[in-house]
Amino acid sequence: MVTDTQVPSSGQRRAVLVGLSLPGQPGWLVEEHLDELDELTRSAGVEVAARAQQQRKTPHAGTFIGRGKAEEVGQAARELGADLAIFDDDLSASQVKNLEEVLDLQVMDRSGLILEIFVQRARTREARTQVELARLEYLLPRLTRRWTHLSRQVGGIGVRGGEGETQLEADRRMLRKRIRQLKRDLEKIERTRQLQRRGRRDVLQIALAGYTNAGKSTLFNQLTRAGAPVEDRLFATLDSKLRRGALSPDIVAVFADTVGFIRKLPHHLVASFKSTLEEITYADLVLHVVDRSHPQWQDQIEVGEAVLKDLGVDADRVMTLFNKSDVVGEVPRRTEGALWISARRGSGLEEMKRAILERLQPPETSIDSDSPELTTDP
Repeated sequence: MVTDTQVPSSGQRRAVLVGLSLPGQPGWLVEEHLDELDELTRSAGVEVAARAQQQRKTPHAGTFIGRGKAEEVGQAARELGADLAIFDDDLSASQVKNLEEVLDLQVMDRSGLILEIFVQRARTREARTQVELARLEYLLPRLTRRWTHLSRQVGGIGVRGGEGETQLEADRRMLRKRIRQLKRDLEKIERTRQLQRRGRRDVLQIALAGYTNAGKSTLFNQLTRAGAPVEDRLFATLDSKLRRGALSPDIVAVFADTVGFIRKLPHHLVASFKSTLEEITYADLVLHVVDRSHPQWQDQIEVGEAVLKDLGVDADRVMTLFNKSDVVGEVPRRTEGALWISARRGSGLEEMKRAILERLQPPETSIDSDSPELTTDP
């Protein structure tokens, strides 16, 4: 079934979102995942024209959703003026090729969409290098004669295969060469970052982590007066930021605001952002910020805990914060092993600071209230 979302056209690209429901996976869960895919699509500057959901015992090896369903989606997309189909799961190179032939549309999967958003948002040298590496490693096995990517429309890095296998092989060699150079560049950046970390060894390190749009940047601003941009959209913050903040009149810490997590985060992206995410692994304490007002907050906690575990962060180094208590309403001071706060209003932060000090018992240090932002872009 294809559902029209009735989004008015404004000259932007339009997309049909496609989800697959497998046995044991309820339809409402697929809808929740499509809701998030909808947010991601709009964050990339693309209108959502319709949604399609297919039930199957297993994904179709050739077209993921089956040829008949693919033809139905393609017909609906053309009627709605859509030129892009975005799938909520990762697709193989052959599936992308087959789907583009059947749909007569450009095809993208969830990982590709997230990478495109990161291409748009990267600002620092390190972030741009990490994103380009992740994107080229994602594109390499998917390069085909039909390839044309969203970035060609929104100003990212465009790669298109030429005619014939000879041109495809030339393109692949070009990508492999660029990937090797980017990896060398990241090694140099990482060495600089390690030097910076050594310079902060005697200062308490606290990292903010959690699902995208959970309120980490708002909390970061409250703790450090950094004035970091805050937007109500997925992946508003991409570049890691470091700044000093006071836990008490005598105790200073360095807080790190990091890129948000999301379900089905592309593994290429995790690998490429390893040096940035290591701000979390090196931290004395990780504040796991959770949007407690979100309908899927429990799912988001699980995603965050899984990523932290993959990064090697022990649970005893994590403090869970239930954010947006001002939206939830009256809440207890502590519940389910977490502290309740409102980063937007600043409520609960003093109790949070006391809890941090009780756990870490750091040495007293002085802080300059006008201390500059720490360098994170070598």
